[in-house]
Amino acid sequence: MAAPKKGRSASAQSRPGRSLALILIAIAALTGGMFVSGHPTPRLGIDLAGGTSITLEAKNEPGQPNAINKTNMNTAVDIMNRRVNGLGVSEAEVQTQGDKNIIVNIPKGTNSEQARKQVGTTAKLYFRPVLATEASGSAASASPSPSASGSASSSPSSSASTKATDKATSSSSATPSATATSQGRAVTDALKADSTPSASSSASATSSASASASPSASASVDAATAKLQAEYAALDCTDKAARAKAGDGAKPTDPTVACGENDGVWYKYVLGPAAVSGTDIKKAAAVLDTTSGAGWKVTMDFTSSGSKKFATITGQLAKNTTPQNQFGIVLDGEVVSAPSVTQSLSGSVEITGSFTQTEAQDLANMLKYGALPLTFKEASVTTVTAALGGEQLHAGLIAGAIGLGLVIIYLVVYYRGLSVIAIASLLVSAALTYVLMALLGPAIGFALNLPAVCGAIVAIGITADSFIVFFERIRDEIREGRTLRPAVERAWPRARRTILVSDFVSFLAAAVLFIVTVGKVQGFAFTLGLTTVLDVVVVFFFTKPLMTILARKKFFASGHSWSGLDPKRLGAKPPLRRTRRASAPVDTKEA
Repeated sequence: MAAPKKGRSASAQSRPGRSLALILIAIAALTGGMFVSGHPTPRLGIDLAGGTSITLEAKNEPGQPNAINKTNMNTAVDIMNRRVNGLGVSEAEVQTQGDKNIIVNIPKGTNSEQARKQVGTTAKLYFRPVLATEASGSAASASPSPSASGSASSSPSSSASTKATDKATSSSSATPSATATSQGRAVTDALKADSTPSASSSASATSSASASASPSASASVDAATAKLQAEYAALDCTDKAARAKAGDGAKPTDPTVACGENDGVWYKYVLGPAAVSGTDIKKAAAVLDTTSGAGWKVTMDFTSSGSKKFATITGQLAKNTTPQNQFGIVLDGEVVSAPSVTQSLSGSVEITGSFTQTEAQDLANMLKYGALPLTFKEASVTTVTAALGGEQLHAGLIAGAIGLGLVIIYLVVYYRGLSVIAIASLLVSAALTYVLMALLGPAIGFALNLPAVCGAIVAIGITADSFIVFFERIRDEIREGRTLRPAVERAWPRARRTILVSDFVSFLAAAVLFIVTVGKVQGFAFTLGLTTVLDVVVVFFFTKPLMTILARKKFFASGHSWSGLDPKRLGAKPPLRRTRRASAPVDTKEA
């Protein structure tokens, strides 16, 4: 039985160079990838790079005085986080403050301005039938020939599509100088003629049916129609304040007025009840249209129920004449597009309209992650400088350097020659940590902040502890009277178990901390977990093979006084005797 064990041991000791070559090749490959990616340094968080801190204050929705609650606030934080992460902004922090405030910290860098625009945007989307539309304000005299367009296709693979051009025609008047009376008549006619069913019925949308039912219902409808007429006649979409108030407080089930811009001209709309909402969208993406030359567009796929609703609304709109064959795509109360249709459509929808790449990506990102459950306004916007963080980082690096220097001094004094192995292992661990942090920046948005630096400093002690466990096991074997090479191989299994248990506990603590915390503390937990995993890799693939190779060198194998493995200094026992003592003759008969 002993021979096979010796064979396996000799085989294991003869190939430590493979492990060393493997880890060195991995370091070289990761370093090359770091430079190829164009990010030779780790990304920095807001406390080190500076950025913008935004305070958003939640507002109660009309008719929903209790909308501001913990559930809606947490949902808003989750959606904002996904929107910002969808833009690739690293280390953005979104967290609640008090009962109705949300703090958003956006680091300075790529896409930070886009993130600022998106975090507070409610992104409530509705598809509403257009009842009437015309150019608004001073722009009414302009020729209504907008170039923005939308298109919708029956299926993603179908080549047939319906071009939908935002039309500036109005059913209320033929000229921009129409009076309020003619506008009101147009709204009344449109409401009476509107037979388009929606996802939920509206009393205003079915005025002709309810008028004959009861006098009180007819009076209510007439009042609602008169109010809508007045709003439409008075609406001036060239006024920013008027645009913000247009349709304020309108429910999805009610007709409303809204504004929309098309090629620099503002138009006002009368819209029917919402037929499809943003919750019916399954996914959305910004796509560059290279076939028709229409530029950037947004493609949307509906859910199965949303596809049926969209097929119903487009099928009925296709029977109408302009502008009542159009549907308005309304985002946060503003018409972003009003395409017309000529056939029933379902499945996938394309929104086009002179979008830039940024505009298309912003719209797709907001539609993809859903609407915020609350409306927010910017209470304050503060620019954060990196001066304070830079000073703290400088102090932290000094503290880390002092700690590392003390560890090295301890290793040199106590372990002497073995300290070379420990220092080399620390350098390999540091190189792997730095390269991975640089690569994880563009890969998953990891950014280095002050707590993450603290996690890296704490990891020095964890890594050094693994070396100490291994070295002490070797010295214990030498104290038992064994030579260095067998001592290394016998010490490794015992040290390996201890190292794995210790690192597992550290990794488990880091994982729990990462899951239950938010913000910067997650940076500390992530770095601690990463360096703990790297400690296992370095010990198994570098420290142990290097120790095996050096154990063959005369300096260590002979127990030099400066090797740290001197048997006399360690109080080694005499070598175990391998011969049995002579025993007295035994009488076989008596036996």
